[in-house]
Amino acid sequence: MGSTTKTATKAPTRDTANGEPLGAVRERVLATLRQDIIAGRLAPGDRLVERELADRFGVSRVPVREAVRALVAEGFVHFASARRAAVRGLTPDDVRELFELREALEVYAAGLAAARATPEALGELRRLLEEAARATEAADAEAVTDINTRFHDRVLTMAGNSLLSSVMEPVDGRLRWLTRQNEDWAQLLTEHQDLYAAIASGDPERARLHALTHVQTNYRSTVRRLFGDEGAQEAVREA
Repeated sequence: MGSTTKTATKAPTRDTANGEPLGAVRERVLATLRQDIIAGRLAPGDRLVERELADRFGVSRVPVREAVRALVAEGFVHFASARRAAVRGLTPDDVRELFELREALEVYAAGLAAARATPEALGELRRLLEEAARATEAADAEAVTDINTRFHDRVLTMAGNSLLSSVMEPVDGRLRWLTRQNEDWAQLLTEHQDLYAAIASGDPERARLHALTHVQTNYRSTVRRLFGDEGAQEAVREA
């Protein structure tokens, strides 16, 4: 009779401080720090000190170090020196490039969504708009950012092109960061309501036009908040 060989299952590496799987700890720390930056609880220039963060999360320094490196790769953090990690500030070039990407992809996605929208998908967009209206009335900045991001994600899904979503995924966090910079929430709600109406009309050209107007208006508002009126004037000249 032949012998059978059993393959040992390797146990996941665990954090030395709390015994949790190291990968899960890293993702928890990464998600929390990313959201702290997006929400403004960690501001540009704030340092990310491994020891302090390890104490805060009750973990070892290893997952903290890995989370910080991931944030560097995502564009939220930079090394101000060899051992000093700090939250980045958004530069005019960062903002311009991200909005150029939004214009190229979201305008195209809106046209596809108008052509392919189903009653169920439109119903989901309506519910998101209702949530956005409540969050806007309550002046809940984090909820507004989250709902507006989900609205755009849903439009991308409605476009029915998986490549669009995959292209946007690597910069999703920075786009949420940008969305948080624009605090003209009532205007954003109106623009999303107009975009919804255009998509629901089934007219791709109308949907693309509204999406383009929305992206360009959002760009000018974001630049004005980050860089003042002079930056907004420069954005108008570039548009």
